[in-house]
Amino acid sequence: MTPMLWFAAIVLLGLVALAVAALQLARRRNITAWLMAYLRQDWRTPVPAGTTRHLLFCFVDHYEPAWGKPDLALERARVARWRADLPKLCEGHRDADGRPPMHSFFYPEEEYREEHLDSLVELCRLGLGEIEIHLHHDGDTEAQLREKLSRFTELLAHRHGALPRDPLSGQPRWAFIHGNWALDNSHPSGRHCGVDNELIVLREEGCYADFTLPAAPDPCQTSTINRIYWAKDDPQRPKSHDKGPNVRAGGGTEGDLMILQGPLGLRWNSRKFGIFPRIENADIRAVSPPSRDRIDAWVDTGIHVEGRPEWIFVKIHTHGAEDCDMDTLLGKAMDDAFTYLETRYNDGRDWKLHYVSAREAYNIARAAEAGMAGDPGRHRDFLIPKPLYQPPTA
Repeated sequence: MTPMLWFAAIVLLGLVALAVAALQLARRRNITAWLMAYLRQDWRTPVPAGTTRHLLFCFVDHYEPAWGKPDLALERARVARWRADLPKLCEGHRDADGRPPMHSFFYPEEEYREEHLDSLVELCRLGLGEIEIHLHHDGDTEAQLREKLSRFTELLAHRHGALPRDPLSGQPRWAFIHGNWALDNSHPSGRHCGVDNELIVLREEGCYADFTLPAAPDPCQTSTINRIYWAKDDPQRPKSHDKGPNVRAGGGTEGDLMILQGPLGLRWNSRKFGIFPRIENADIRAVSPPSRDRIDAWVDTGIHVEGRPEWIFVKIHTHGAEDCDMDTLLGKAMDDAFTYLETRYNDGRDWKLHYVSAREAYNIARAAEAGMAGDPGRHRDFLIPKPLYQPPTA
């Protein structure tokens, strides 16, 4: 063989080896399960010409002050940074309803500290956020899970006024993000949960919606992507939320929990090894800031309640208490993102922007399901009321 043929053969073998490695990684991380759904793009629905589109922008945070098991001083510093800098970031930013950006703090049960919640409640009283439930657990029984959820949600509702209550039963109502992505015991290893009927337990303990997904590249990722849908629990098997019927205008409750997903796809402008597109999973970090092209891609995904495509839900997520990402989340990158949202997607004619909490996103989805049309900003408190953020008087 000539040197040129040898070189071509070596390059070809290298590409084959790279492709094989990529396929093995894809199988290990469950990428193939959702990639076909992404290629179909069958959740997209055109919006009629001349229709004002409403962008519902929801930022949820797996907020873990004890991440990395630091000392108490560092936990306090992390929370203090958010308490001081979030109001500065949001100052001057407003949506079509005159509302500032909203940050939904999903706080982990296993990291509870009264003083941290008190600081977050202060931000909520300023209209900058709401508090929801996060939980990391492993090997639990149903009884253990119920005890953790009932105790923690009652604590947040009673001590901090941070969760609303059902007007009839008095039970706290709340949204959920599962730690380690393993909702309904969905990790292939069987770790990070243990409860096959978790969706039923969550519903019965007061949860109305789950905001865990997308989880990719984690193997807990479902084959259903870019949708708002109902999950019906099969208590005899894990990962019952892998598929379910879409939430749809004129429909009704068709499962145990609403699953409200954020955008998932491929970043064609960002390639690993210069070849393979990276996964776009709506995660905001220092290494993946909220750039304009990402924002446009989230919006173009077009997640909506079936029958109401002009109400577009963009749910992004982060782990906001990790020190390496705070400059991005509380600094210029996020400030620029809000400015871009307010200039590109809030002209009052083609677009109206609405900053919403997780609770408000759920309420608006339920309003769409009930057949409501027009301006979704009117339905922020459609079913689940706003928390009082005041402990009960003695």
